[in-house]
Amino acid sequence: TAQAVVNGKEGVQAFAQSKPGEYAAILMDVRMPVLNGLEATKQIRLLSRADAKTIPIIAMTADTFEEDVKRCLDAGMNGYMAKPLNLVQFFELLAAKLG
Repeated sequence: TAQAVVNGKEGVQAFAQSKPGEYAAILMDVRMPVLNGLEATKQIRLLSRADAKTIPIIAMTADTFEEDVKRCLDAGMNGYMAKPLNLVQFFELLAAKLG
């Protein structure tokens, strides 16, 4: 299932209301309104369902400094893609995170 949401709060709600295994990965924009991607990731990781701890969450952002990458990983994201996306690198990262 693929689903787009307009802000981080909706992203957390969509995952929380989904069935375990419904999503293979989450592509998380870091700069979203209402709840940014870092906070949304933290909230997903705190959910009481087992897949909340293991679902790959990949940051998508124009922020490319080393400290930006560190903030994403510290928030619980598993990978990082800079915008504009290089599709070959994106699919390689996604394949690696999906196993």
